[in-house]
Amino acid sequence: MGRLVGAIDQGTSSTRFMVFDSSSLDVVASHQVSVLPIYPQDGWVEVDPEQILQTVYTCIEETVKKLNAKGIDGREIAAVGISNQRETTVLWEKSTGKPLHNAIVWLDTRTTEAVDMFIQQTPGQNKDYLQYKCGLPLSTYFSAVKIYWLINQENESGRNIAQAIENENCAFGTIDSWILWNLTGGANGGVHVTDVTNASRTMLMNIETTKWDFELCKFFDIPMNILPEIRSSSEIYGTFKSGPLKDIAISGCLGDQSAALVGQMCFQPGSAKNTYGTGCFMLYNTGTKPIFSKHGLLTTVAYKFGEDEPVRYAIEGSVAIAGACINWLKDNLGLIDNVAETETLASSVDGTHGVYFVPAFSGLFAPHWESEAKGLIFGLTQYTKKAHLVRAAFEAICFQTREILDAMNKDSNIALSSLKVDGGLSENNFLMQLQSNTIGMSVVRPDMRETTALGAAIAAACAKGIDVMKLDSSQLFPLSTKTFIPEITEDERNTNFEGWQHAVHLCIHSVKTKRVRRLSGATSEAVHSVFDQVYNEM
Repeated sequence: MGRLVGAIDQGTSSTRFMVFDSSSLDVVASHQVSVLPIYPQDGWVEVDPEQILQTVYTCIEETVKKLNAKGIDGREIAAVGISNQRETTVLWEKSTGKPLHNAIVWLDTRTTEAVDMFIQQTPGQNKDYLQYKCGLPLSTYFSAVKIYWLINQENESGRNIAQAIENENCAFGTIDSWILWNLTGGANGGVHVTDVTNASRTMLMNIETTKWDFELCKFFDIPMNILPEIRSSSEIYGTFKSGPLKDIAISGCLGDQSAALVGQMCFQPGSAKNTYGTGCFMLYNTGTKPIFSKHGLLTTVAYKFGEDEPVRYAIEGSVAIAGACINWLKDNLGLIDNVAETETLASSVDGTHGVYFVPAFSGLFAPHWESEAKGLIFGLTQYTKKAHLVRAAFEAICFQTREILDAMNKDSNIALSSLKVDGGLSENNFLMQLQSNTIGMSVVRPDMRETTALGAAIAAACAKGIDVMKLDSSQLFPLSTKTFIPEITEDERNTNFEGWQHAVHLCIHSVKTKRVRRLSGATSEAVHSVFDQVYNEM
């Protein structure tokens, strides 16, 4: 066995701690705990930051117990990396470490009106106005508008936040910063840092200088003194101040999608991966220069392995709802008892028979960026059964991935020949075969599914001063894989996709008519005229 490296993998629905053997990349021990979201209102998604922290402590303690049961001392872990859900926003008091509000989760849409306001303030009311600086469109997705909303609440929480800011006692962080600050001492000297991958998801970092940008902070009216220091993705940030890993270095930090890119060994420009979890996220490595999308994709930081190393960039397509729509069928509609049965149900019918499901529960992300879009199930008949709805949900995941892949091919001018996949839903063989059919290329799934945690572990192991691994082919083993090959014709593929596009257009143009009425006070006749015009363009 080689040196041991740990990874905290804090996601939207669960937290895990995993320990890897650096010589084989095998998982030696792990533990996972669910995270319970909070839904205060329609479209609002929160999580208790202290609950997240407790799940981290629990996972570490239980994993160390499992190591001990194998005769391995947890102190043998050389270093620990962190992978986290991105954009989720926490404000806390520096003096006490107490959160000033529940964390606002990345897919929360409460900031829709704030986004509209910011768009109205830009020349030409352009949601891409800040793209040249931060690589991102104005959207409810990113952290800046969440911070703005928290600061400007007209209630006790808002007043407490304003007071903390006035007293220079307020700290902002995405989940990585919150975990790092607490593990390294919290109110007693905790390190207030983030890495470039997470900072690139706030709309406050200049994508080319990788520094907090004064003009961006001024645009969103956010004080810069609440922001963490931006560091690279692989360096020693500090050490555990207590617990079973006391004095062990924390030396890796990556937003979850960047971590999966690293875990899939996508180090060469032109390589890409797609992660299937609560949402769906495709990243395409573009090398040392950012590419600014003209087709609705995001420019983001892929990783930066050391403070003296160059930044590596990616273009990204983000889908808000993937696995979440399967859970919705189970928890909200009660159509299924267990997610495990969906593969059998979906494969029991030969198609959806014209049913299309647009799961815009948090609006539509890439490439449309319509935060006000609502979900739509189109094409129901008396023949429709729950198996058709389940299959339509799977198809929705695949169609959204194709939309992103098409946009990515246009932006990069280099068509992918295969797609690497990971995430919980990628274990579903039916879905992966459906994905291959939908995009017309091979889908490659690693046998070792924990690529996100692995990426965080690799970042920690490669840090200067840890030096357990290096980013080169002689140090990192290729992952064994299973490949899915397309089984339908190009005509079938395109016909199915055209039906999906029609359903999406209906969804988007419904939003446009509502927006015309709200923003201009248009009459019913004017609204119907707009709808007729856009419908005829479909």
